[in-house]
Amino acid sequence: MLEKKEIGTLLLVTLVLAITVSFLKTQIFLSVLLAVFLVLILNAAAKKIAAFYLDSEIEIRPWQMERYGFKRGQHFKKPFQIGIFLPIIVSLISIGNLFWMASMVFDVKPKISRAAKRHGLYSFSEMTEAHIGFIASAGVLVSLISSVIAYFLGFPTFARLSIYFAFFSMLPLSDLDGNKIFFGNIILWSFLAALVFIGLGYAFFLT
Repeated sequence: MLEKKEIGTLLLVTLVLAITVSFLKTQIFLSVLLAVFLVLILNAAAKKIAAFYLDSEIEIRPWQMERYGFKRGQHFKKPFQIGIFLPIIVSLISIGNLFWMASMVFDVKPKISRAAKRHGLYSFSEMTEAHIGFIASAGVLVSLISSVIAYFLGFPTFARLSIYFAFFSMLPLSDLDGNKIFFGNIILWSFLAALVFIGLGYAFFLT
């Protein structure tokens, strides 16, 4: 399901987020590392499955920034890996009191077979913003559901990080999932945002 490049991205982001979330707390690093890995792999798998049912494919990659201004020519020579460096910067500046978890995005493309389907949802071959938003929302929804399940099974670290990851994913910024959902279906974004904020309220009380 995951390509070699995607696996490399997943492992790198897992390591960076685990280090920044635990921040010098070596006694909890391994549990955080496992929890972050599970959060990311479930999120990616949900989006891959949603894309499959929409006759499309997605590629998971680090969140990148190519421009730093609005004028022509205001762009980096090479994309800045903001998804890798922002969690580190936030953690260092806040001395571990805050952390950032939105580090991966995805690109989507329709399968060739999609063009042959001429009925219902598949009356055209290109992917609309609504389709892309649906794929992104699958990841957020799985994070929320897995958080509830983990809480009742007695895995508070995973439950809490799943909620936090869903929160950061819902931010309507740049290429993050929240931006894709917001412009794909604002009603769906509002519904998921409400669920995330409810979950976030409970997450503060998880131990």
